[in-house]
Amino acid sequence: MSRTTQDLTRCYHDVVVIGGGAAGIAVSASLLKRCSDLDIAIIDPAEMHSYQPGWTLVGGGVFSAGITRRPMREVVPRKAVRYATHAQSVDPECGLVTLGDGRQIRYRRLVVAPGLVIDWGAIEGLEETLGENGVTSNYRYELAPYTWSLVQSLKHGKALFTQPPMPIKCAGAPQKAMYLSCDHWQRQGRLKNIDVSFCNAGQVLFGVPDYVPALEGYIEQYGIEKAFGRRLVAVDGPSRKARFMVSDDQGEYEEEREFDMLHVVPPQHAPAFIAESGLGNEGGWLDLNAETLQHACYPDVFGLGDASGTPNAKTAAAVRKQAPVVADNLLASLEERPMSAAYQGYGSCPLTVSRGRIVLAEFGYGGALQPTFPRWVNDGTQATRRAWWLKAKQLPWLYWHGMLKGREWMAHPARRDQQAEPVQAQTARSR
Repeated sequence: MSRTTQDLTRCYHDVVVIGGGAAGIAVSASLLKRCSDLDIAIIDPAEMHSYQPGWTLVGGGVFSAGITRRPMREVVPRKAVRYATHAQSVDPECGLVTLGDGRQIRYRRLVVAPGLVIDWGAIEGLEETLGENGVTSNYRYELAPYTWSLVQSLKHGKALFTQPPMPIKCAGAPQKAMYLSCDHWQRQGRLKNIDVSFCNAGQVLFGVPDYVPALEGYIEQYGIEKAFGRRLVAVDGPSRKARFMVSDDQGEYEEEREFDMLHVVPPQHAPAFIAESGLGNEGGWLDLNAETLQHACYPDVFGLGDASGTPNAKTAAAVRKQAPVVADNLLASLEERPMSAAYQGYGSCPLTVSRGRIVLAEFGYGGALQPTFPRWVNDGTQATRRAWWLKAKQLPWLYWHGMLKGREWMAHPARRDQQAEPVQAQTARSR
C-alpha cells in the first residue's frame, strides 16, 4: 500500500506529479524503475483508478463495469507518496504547488498529468437527463452499463451518436459505441428497423485518411447516416429531442432531431489551473515541446497525457509511449545532461467496428502511420480479428501489469536527432 501524507510533515519532493490517472501513475512507475530512491509525490483525490478504454466494451456488452476499476491504493507505486486532494494552482517561478486543502508543496521537477475536463454542462439539459430517457455516454463509468441496456432493449426507432469539436480523448470512441450497437442490432435482425445517425461536429469520418476506407465499409454495411457539421447544443430528455448547431454550405442554423437512443460525447478542455498558472498555450492546454515533453517556458516542468497541447491523439496508448520519454528526459534534466529521448506523436485508436473485428489505427504526428506490427501480422488499415484479440484480451492485462508498473514493453523512447543543450543553459535563457 502506498504512503499517504496524513502522517508526514515534509512538503518538499524531488518530483511532484499532478494526476493519478494513466499518465501520472505510468510516469511515476517509469521514474522509479530508473531511480528507485527518487522522492515522488502524486496529487490526486480519486479513491478509484479506472481503465477508461474498457468503457466502450462495457457499453457493448463485452466487459462488466467492475473489472475496469481498482482502488487507487493498489496502483500508486509503493515508494510514492500520495496527496489525496487536487492541485489548486502552480507557481512555476517558485517551484510550488498549492493543494486544494491549502497545503503547499515544493518540487525540483513537476510533472503535469491531470487529464482533461469533460464539460457535461456545456450542453443544455444534458446533465438533467443523463442515465434516463434514452440518453447515455460511455465516457462515464456509471453510464456505460446503461448504454448496453439501451442497445439491448431498442427494437426500432432512431439512434443518434454525437461527436463534439476536437480535441477530445479517444476520438474514435463515439464511433466505437455506434459500430458495436449496430453490430448487435444486425445480429438480432433489428437494424433494418433502426435509423442510425453519426452527428459529428467535424467534417470527416476519421482524421487519418488511411483508415477511412475500412470505416466507410462499415458505415455502408450498417446503413449509418453521416451527419457532418452537427454540434450538439441541447437535449430535451422527456421529449426525446436533441438540438444541433449545423454548419454547412447554407451557413449556420439550428436543427432538431428526435431520438429513441442518444449517445453523447460532450466538449472537453484542459483543467483551468493550467492556464491560470501560466502553463497553458493559447487554447489552455499544457504548453509542451512536442518532442521532449518539457514545458516550453519552464524547464523544470514536464507533462504528458490528455491535458497536453501536443498535436497527438489523446489516448492511453499515447501515454504508454510518453511516460518513458518524460522519465528519461526528466532524470537527464536533474543530472544536467542533454535530453535524448524523443516522443514522435504515437497514438493508437482501436476502432471496434464489430464484436470480433477492429481497425487498429496507429499513427503519430502529422498522421504518419506508426504500426507496432508488420502488415503480415496485422494490417491496421483493415478490420481484423487479431486486433480484436489484442484489444479485448491483451491490452487490459498490459495496462494493469505492464504500463502502470513501469514495464515499457514495445515503448522504449526514440532518440532525438539532435541532442538538446544542457538544461542549465535553457533555464538561464528562459528566466
